[in-house]
Amino acid sequence: MPGLSGRMSTVVKAKISKLLDRAEDPSETLEYSYQKQIELLQNVKKGIADVVTSKKRLQLQEEKLQQQVVKLDTQARQALAAGNEELARTALERKNVAQTELQSLDSQVAQLEQQQEQMTASEQKLRAKIEQFRSKKEVIKAQYSAAEAQVRISEAATGVGEEMADVGLAMQRALDKTENMKARADAVQELEAAGTFDDVTALGPGEDDIDRQLKQLSSSSEVDSELERLKAELGTGSSAPAGQLGSGGAGHPAEGAQ
Repeated sequence: MPGLSGRMSTVVKAKISKLLDRAEDPSETLEYSYQKQIELLQNVKKGIADVVTSKKRLQLQEEKLQQQVVKLDTQARQALAAGNEELARTALERKNVAQTELQSLDSQVAQLEQQQEQMTASEQKLRAKIEQFRSKKEVIKAQYSAAEAQVRISEAATGVGEEMADVGLAMQRALDKTENMKARADAVQELEAAGTFDDVTALGPGEDDIDRQLKQLSSSSEVDSELERLKAELGTGSSAPAGQLGSGGAGHPAEGAQ
């Protein structure tokens, strides 16, 4: 499924890019770039040193050849003065070969000198660019540090930072739980006031609500019967004053006295 694999690849790349963006520190990136440019400058300097070393080596060979040319010229003159023309010819032939090598060395030395000048000019330009980059690097690092500090201060003040966002969410959850608990408490009070909840402590073992209602009805009937019985008893002695109900014991001795 090329479409699915392509989407997955895009998502993975996007995730990696986001992680890299969060992990990337501009200060570290600038320092890394600066160090790479310093390494490049060191390589250029090393190249210049190698060119100068090669030129010096060729110049030493030139000096030796020049000395050899002078020596062979002197030997040719001496041989010719001694009447040895063949030896003089041999010396002159060697002198000619040395002069040819000397011309080649002169050409190589000139090329190395030109290369050295070019590399030196490049090194100076690169040095100037690196110095400019170093100055800009420090400015950018300072600006980034100031901007980062300003962002942190602003986030802390406005509460839009990640940590403040977590604090805000925790506070909101606490408020939600508090409101839910208050609403539950109000609901319980309202149901209790309406008599929705029964007093479970008033129920005996194995009793339910029906048993409790029947028990209340039976108790109410017994109270009614007791009340009727008391009424009947009080009806037989209705001629006695109501105030003498509490002094019945004192009346019986008076009847005995008659």
